[in-house]
Amino acid sequence: MSNAAPLRRNADLGQAISDAYARYTAANPKSHDRHRAAMDVLPGGNTRAVLYYPPFPLTFVAGEGCRVTDLDGHVHVDLISEYSAALYGHSNPVIAAAQKAIIDGGLSLGAPNMIEAEYARALVERFPAFERVRFCNSGTEANIMAIATARAVTGRSTVIAMHEGYHGGVLTFAHGGSPLNLPYPFVFADYNDLEGTRALIRAHAADLAAVILEPMMGGGGCIPATKAFLDLVRAETEACGALMILDEVMTSRLDFRGLHGRHGLTPDLVTMGKYLGGGASFGCFGGRADVLDRFDPSRPGAFSHGGTFNNNLLSMAGGMAGFTQVLTEAASRSVNDRGDRLRSDLQACFDRHGVAATVTGVGSLMNIHFIAGPVDDPHVLDTVDPQYLALLHVDLLLRGFYIAPRGMIALSIPFGDAEAKAFVDAVDEIVTVNRPLLPTVTG
Repeated sequence: MSNAAPLRRNADLGQAISDAYARYTAANPKSHDRHRAAMDVLPGGNTRAVLYYPPFPLTFVAGEGCRVTDLDGHVHVDLISEYSAALYGHSNPVIAAAQKAIIDGGLSLGAPNMIEAEYARALVERFPAFERVRFCNSGTEANIMAIATARAVTGRSTVIAMHEGYHGGVLTFAHGGSPLNLPYPFVFADYNDLEGTRALIRAHAADLAAVILEPMMGGGGCIPATKAFLDLVRAETEACGALMILDEVMTSRLDFRGLHGRHGLTPDLVTMGKYLGGGASFGCFGGRADVLDRFDPSRPGAFSHGGTFNNNLLSMAGGMAGFTQVLTEAASRSVNDRGDRLRSDLQACFDRHGVAATVTGVGSLMNIHFIAGPVDDPHVLDTVDPQYLALLHVDLLLRGFYIAPRGMIALSIPFGDAEAKAFVDAVDEIVTVNRPLLPTVTG
């Protein structure tokens, strides 16, 4: 549902953004009031930094299928799907029924339950790298535990990560990293740089515990790794006795057996999260049996891994229902094929207008970048003016389409061809009106 006043041409990019912000503020008074009230008790009016965007974020009050409703009553097609966690869409009846049964029967029983081993077995049977798995509460926690495990198992300290990578709130490596990062001795490679990464691994081989990377950068811009790059990391870590940690917190949704399954890759550890909780908090790390069995508490010297909510029943029930009943192989193929088509259609739209923009990604995850392609290294994005995406983002919100401020898109299973066409039409209209303000393809 569009809540936009007619678009008009502006003389410059700054004026266009100011005009869009004014229309947005006028259209969303209740979200604006809620945001200002929240600032009294929450720094910046929020408790999750990624959800903030200027002039203020919308407040959502309901969701069904691939649509969300905001506080002012506007309905939006949801193209971010809780930053990939809402793969099943909103209010899926199968998942809701499983979680309601748990609420009726008791949430926190303080013991092993009837679902956790069944869910673990389903994960191990589907994902090739999983011989054993441990549950936790978020993708961040899964990556922390994987790194800590690699250091403990190898007796080494150094960890290689990728420039501009993101593995959680305390493992944030974009733009020089975060002062909140864990104080591990990280060294950094360039994503998709075969020779540089090989040299870096060999230079640190004696003390290298692990290399951690995503098979497609999520927060780094939906940039896929080449098969050659993934194979190189696998070969070099095996050669020096370090562990390869593949972060599939976002990317496991891109193939029925995860991207490591698609690539025929067997990392030592794989981390997952997001949609696998069925809408509740979830994380897991799994991989080689000899590594994961170090957590067996019946064994002398076992690693202790606590966590009050590791096996919480809402996550186990919702996750199991979604994974085994909703995410069929056909559903996985359909949502990712639709994503591939949408990415192609968006790219064709920008190309038709002569706009310097590239839509990166794989399957149901993608990212719009206002720069001519190819984009295979996040460093090339440093020169892009963020105002282009700011304008696209707010104008799409005004037309009833919700994408991430950074241009990321994550489709849900209920998102269909009609929604895809309407979205591309909206982007086309916005680009048509603002064409003189957008970067131009040269050469």
